[in-house]
Amino acid sequence: MRKNSNKNRRINGEVQKVISEAIRYSKDPRISPFTSVMDVEVAPDLKTCKVWVSVMGNDEDRTRTSEGLKSAAGYIRSTLAKELNMRYTPELRFIMDDSIEYAINMSRKIDEVTARDNEARRARGEDISDTDEVEAEEDQED
Repeated sequence: MRKNSNKNRRINGEVQKVISEAIRYSKDPRISPFTSVMDVEVAPDLKTCKVWVSVMGNDEDRTRTSEGLKSAAGYIRSTLAKELNMRYTPELRFIMDDSIEYAINMSRKIDEVTARDNEARRARGEDISDTDEVEAEEDQED
């Protein structure tokens, strides 16, 4: 099976759904409730699987969640075997991904720059359209 085939993409999607559900219902207290499975890549031979996981919170939460996921890998793998009828149940490797937190930080920085730009425009006496002011006010309230 080729790496980018339709079959491989379908398998990746199904494995991602099952792993997400298994993580959500795991009873390990170290796993943060703000854990998201960002992507899954099952090898073409179905023997290994890379799971990119994002955790909202600080570094301590990420470290504890990583330890919890490594500990719960057997449970998650057995759930995967029960839910999906595959020739092999892949061995799971969890990789921490900070893309959600990065996106939130970038969005916050963009909002700050936009607010400063609008203030500079007002100071110069430029007319700012009503929609820009409303958006700036809404962003400041959040």
